[in-house]
Amino acid sequence: MEKRKMPAIGIDLGTSFSCVGVFQNGKVEIIANDEGNRTTPSYVAFSNTGRLIGDGAKSQVTMNAVNTIFDAKRLIGRKFNDDRVQEDMKLWPFRVVNDLGKPKVEVSYKEEMKRFTPEEISSMVLVKMKKIAEAYLGQTVKDAVITVPAFFNNAQREATRDAGAIAGLHVLRIMNEPTAAALAYGLEQNDRGERNVLVYDLGGGKLDVSIVTIDNISVFEVLSTAGDTHLGGEDFDHVLVNHFVEKFLLKHGKDVTGNSRSLRRLKMACERAKRILSSSTETCIQLDAFFEGIDFYSNISRATFEKLCDDLFLQTLESVKRALLDANLETNQIDEVVMVGGSTRIPQIQKMLQDFMGVKVLKRSINIEEAVAYGAACQAAILVGDRGDLLKDIVLVDVAPYSLGIETAGGFMDKVIHRNTRIPARALQTFTTFYNNQKGVTIGVFEGERAMTRDNNCVGKFELKGIPPALCGIPQIEISFDIDANGIVDVTARDKKTGTSNQITISKNKLSMDEIIRMMNEAKKYQEDDEIERQRVEIRNCLESYLISVQEQVRNADGNVHLEEIRTISLLYRDTFSWLDGTGPVDLMALQQKLLDVQQMCSPILEKLQCRAQIQQFTSIEFA
Repeated sequence: MEKRKMPAIGIDLGTSFSCVGVFQNGKVEIIANDEGNRTTPSYVAFSNTGRLIGDGAKSQVTMNAVNTIFDAKRLIGRKFNDDRVQEDMKLWPFRVVNDLGKPKVEVSYKEEMKRFTPEEISSMVLVKMKKIAEAYLGQTVKDAVITVPAFFNNAQREATRDAGAIAGLHVLRIMNEPTAAALAYGLEQNDRGERNVLVYDLGGGKLDVSIVTIDNISVFEVLSTAGDTHLGGEDFDHVLVNHFVEKFLLKHGKDVTGNSRSLRRLKMACERAKRILSSSTETCIQLDAFFEGIDFYSNISRATFEKLCDDLFLQTLESVKRALLDANLETNQIDEVVMVGGSTRIPQIQKMLQDFMGVKVLKRSINIEEAVAYGAACQAAILVGDRGDLLKDIVLVDVAPYSLGIETAGGFMDKVIHRNTRIPARALQTFTTFYNNQKGVTIGVFEGERAMTRDNNCVGKFELKGIPPALCGIPQIEISFDIDANGIVDVTARDKKTGTSNQITISKNKLSMDEIIRMMNEAKKYQEDDEIERQRVEIRNCLESYLISVQEQVRNADGNVHLEEIRTISLLYRDTFSWLDGTGPVDLMALQQKLLDVQQMCSPILEKLQCRAQIQQFTSIEFA
């Protein structure tokens, strides 16, 4: 009997929401979670009893704001002193701390203070998506394609791959989100011929703009990509929050910025208002006992919202212009504009893009929240050889989002691989020493477009030693840059004369293998704890339901129950619920034992009730 092939899944790991899909039976299935939703909030909540991920975590955020983590994607692969991290920290209700230059979130979990890296938080969301897929497929899932913004840098891509490893996934590919969306769009449209498509992907936390040539639904070639990893729906929410904080201050003379619970309630109200304004011209926020017992009610129009966010909206066009310039195309050479991401529902965004591109219709035929996961699921199937008729001829060609180079004398950036080069890619360049008898060189690898390395992002530094003494300019040092299909960089330096070589060690933001293994083991422990908590809640619910059912049966016995039995059940009901509601959570074994004890005490009474009812029914029969 042929062994059943293990499926590979595609995961859209989003800032606000995540989504998972699988290619099977010749088509893509977007998989609903246990709440019946096809997207899952990228939220993780910690409490004294356990951990919640997804819908459950988001639903309790206002009551447990300091221990509910979201926006982990805005932290992943960044350093603590990053300007954007510092700005975001002012808006988040949870605590971010500096741990040897890396940002970590600090929460209270089971009455202990714990610190988690962004990779660990992201891995928890990935575990949730993995379990959603496994529940649907009925088998274990190991292989996955995970998507990232096209403009993610090397450190962010590495960190996302690490998050997948911590979650117990074999990451087949780190895939660019707009490329995945373009693949989904091309396959859904099923149009023949060659066309240039601009994919405008504006989600909760980032903007991606990619220009893709689609040729006969088989070749998908990315010509250029641009974007901002820190511009999206969350930023529009923050503008609204600041607007209403100022209004509350003017009206009541009170500043709410120091109250995390009030801010979180306001943030959720602003998010709802933003969504409503996509279909209505006016809405209001209503928050009872918002701050120090004061109710807060305020209206906002679509026009006011658009004015507040106008600068951010216009900022998205800069990425469109840059993508067109890099692709060497004019707006009239773009055949279709495809909208992806929840924030593209905003009418002003649509109008602005239509006016700029000069198109009558923006393509919104694909599901804007599911398109990325759809494309990732297709790529996952291709990589494991499960192509089917739909995918059999598909070829994907992606590009590098940043230029890569090394630092030369004077702190200049010497580019070796230029932005929007096709990947995988390899490039060689020869350098030499700066002064006489130099025995070694320090090689700084940078990514970015600025002329000076101080203005670019340092990928890492390493040394090449053992260079034979010679006059400066004589030694020939060959630098080799390799970018794999994930967009991850590998750099090697070699002295041509001696053959001595060394390879880059990626920057200190990357997790070591020991750290990944430790986090994997901890992740398994957290999953075990989650399973115990799930069983504990299940047994408690079973106990409560059983007691309520027994009490109802006794109440409806209509004279078939004795007074002593009523007292016994009433006392048992009261004592059990008092025990359940006592201080601290009741552990699993104690709950299991209590359920057995309660069932043993109730069973004889229930049997007597049933027997008496049968006797009464028999004696009431009238014979003809």
